[in-house]
Amino acid sequence: MKVTASHILVNQEFEISDIQKKLSEGKSFEEMARDYSTCPSGKDGGNLGEFGKGMMVPAFEKVAFALMPGEISGPVRTQFGFHLIKRIK
Repeated sequence: MKVTASHILVNQEFEISDIQKKLSEGKSFEEMARDYSTCPSGKDGGNLGEFGKGMMVPAFEKVAFALMPGEISGPVRTQFGFHLIKRIK
């Protein structure tokens, strides 16, 4: 099984709250990724493409596979920082 997902990566958990607020006000996930993500994928709207099990760190992967297409996760902490994950398909 594979999923396609995008994410926004930030260094501090409080940044996630600010981004979630902007998303709830109608900003697009892709716009928020371009503006705030510290990951190089941010320039592509956070798009990580398609990946299978074992390709991402466990905490990230567990959430990405549990989301329904179009759904955005709550904060996910990994050794890289704090993520919001959006499952595309």
